[in-house]
Amino acid sequence: MDNRETVRPVSVCRVCGGNDWQDVVDFGDVPLANGFLSPADSYENERRYPLGVLSCRACRLMSLTHVVDPEVLYRDYAYTTPDSEMITQHMRHITALCRTRFELPPDSLVVELGSNTGRQLMAFREAGMRTLGVDPARNLTDVARRNGIETFPDFFSHDVARTIRRDHGQARLVLGRHVFAHIDDVSDIAAGVRELLSPDGVFAIEVPYVLDLLEKVAFDTIYHEHLSYFTMRSFVTLFARHGLRVLDVERFGVHGGSVLVFVGHEDGPWPERPSVPELLRVERQRGLYDDATYRTFAQRIERVRTELPELLRSLVAQGKRIVGYGAPAKGNTILTVCGLGLKELEYCTDTTELKQGRVLPGTHIPVHAPEHAKEHIPDYYLLLAWNYATEILDKETAFRDNGGRFIVPIPRPSILTSPSGS
Repeated sequence: MDNRETVRPVSVCRVCGGNDWQDVVDFGDVPLANGFLSPADSYENERRYPLGVLSCRACRLMSLTHVVDPEVLYRDYAYTTPDSEMITQHMRHITALCRTRFELPPDSLVVELGSNTGRQLMAFREAGMRTLGVDPARNLTDVARRNGIETFPDFFSHDVARTIRRDHGQARLVLGRHVFAHIDDVSDIAAGVRELLSPDGVFAIEVPYVLDLLEKVAFDTIYHEHLSYFTMRSFVTLFARHGLRVLDVERFGVHGGSVLVFVGHEDGPWPERPSVPELLRVERQRGLYDDATYRTFAQRIERVRTELPELLRSLVAQGKRIVGYGAPAKGNTILTVCGLGLKELEYCTDTTELKQGRVLPGTHIPVHAPEHAKEHIPDYYLLLAWNYATEILDKETAFRDNGGRFIVPIPRPSILTSPSGS
């Protein structure tokens, strides 16, 4: 189908305005990673969009080569915050961290961008804060409201920030967990945040960290929703252009490796902590500002693209049954980019009800509830949700005790055999 009206190429860096790009990797035209489909006899009208990555030599933002219209991506959205103990604990930790480090008093206004079903804001509400979510996905805002979280049903912008400030007052905390990397016009977001924050307010942004992405070969994080892959240098560059200042940073292991970056007004009361220059030093030491690092990353991706299909096809040739564990968006990148499909995987299991009974984009592998696997037991699970490996392996002890095995695709395909995960 003709997608010219819903996709456009990137020419200028959205962070620094530069146009000196290093080509990193090109995956060709692929379907949207969260574009789950209803089962059908034909999928000939399924849309595909260019998917590639560039690196800005000036600020070392990694960016997709093309931007898909957010109306296509987000108005009806299949991703919901995972029902995972690890994620639940992480959200509680973020709530406590923000409250204590930046001394949030009770009844402070907390606004979250991309608030999804409202689970993170529920933790702030339980801590005595006033909360407001902002999310464009109509199906998810309905769920959030049923959870008692007032939600503004739109994309966050400078105009929306003015409306929120008029109706609710200034925010002591604006939070963007795994949403900032989805936004093209980050300058408008920065202007909106500056408008909305109180003088002592803080903007807390959590994104997948590019250093982890490169070192873990986590190319499955690359899909159309994730427009940007930030370095600390790119964050400092962006906010300095908008009268804001990076104050602090924390690294976490969730989602394969993330950073939580705290930003405040340039003339605000909070000092810069040593964590900021320290991470800039680490980035330089690890080669994040050098072309060679990104060439090596591309080479390691190609190794996975070769070795994973070879491994799965050899197992299928031996009569083994392989099933995908989880149906995350990142798993769809792995399957599509590696040329895998129904010949290799019989089905995928996932706990997300919105995905059950549908098929994966591109590969059209059916998605079932986990209970389906009890009657259709595989020999191997391909661990598409590899970032939850520890939690999953603990949960699936019986499967492994009975001889079942897990295949981990990243950073290099391997088979886990023992209950300890080795």
